Amino acid sequence: MTALFISDLHLEESRPDITGAFLAFLDEKAAGVEQLYILGDFFEAWIGDDERTPLQEQVAAALRKVNESGTEIFLMHGNRDFLIGKDFCDRAGAILLEDPTVIDLYGTPTLLMHGDSLCTADVEYQKFRANMRNPQWQQMILQRPLEDRQQMARQLREISMAKNQGKEEFIMDVSSEEVVREMEAHGVQRMIHGHTHRPAEHALTTNGHPAKRIVLGDWGENVWWLEVKPGTSPTLNKHPL
Repeated sequence: MTALFISDLHLEESRPDITGAFLAFLDEKAAGVEQLYILGDFFEAWIGDDERTPLQEQVAAALRKVNESGTEIFLMHGNRDFLIGKDFCDRAGAILLEDPTVIDLYGTPTLLMHGDSLCTADVEYQKFRANMRNPQWQQMILQRPLEDRQQMARQLREISMAKNQGKEEFIMDVSSEEVVREMEAHGVQRMIHGHTHRPAEHALTTNGHPAKRIVLGDWGENVWWLEVKPGTSPTLNKHPL
């Protein structure tokens, strides 16, 4: 039995190398494992399930093939693809997870998150996130013509890039206090998340017990994945794109 965890692929048409690496990962690593978890920012942008670009259709078909081979696929929203909906998940054979979600990972309760909600020092972003995750706001956006949403996505991306360039590094990383608060609130000693593009394993203490936070890597330059098997320690793995 094996569970794999990935995040922050940021799939987009301008990076066919990442798409190719992901398709190879599905064939070589994911096919036949018990579970595959994708913890957000799977796509660089998502403006609604009705867009259905060739890239989106290719990825959905590849995921469906893996699912039909017996692998359960779980998908969590990120800060760039939070409008992924039921239609895409149905086509991909994936189950949409809430953020956060606690799973029983081979006997160890484990908290799964994308990770952006942990970056509480970035007050401006947290306000923006609250608006973006509001169901009423999302419904209003999805009712707009596709062309309007495409333009809006381009504008939001440009604004985000400009703002992030001027932010200090610590602001865009998680708050240690928020990590502990979330883990203690959910009664777990293990957390897995992405978002920060800072892959590592961090030891900490929650509720007086040793705990671990595992950060997944982004796929900008390397293929990153976490592999978990019963009775063994989780392992972070990478290889060049």
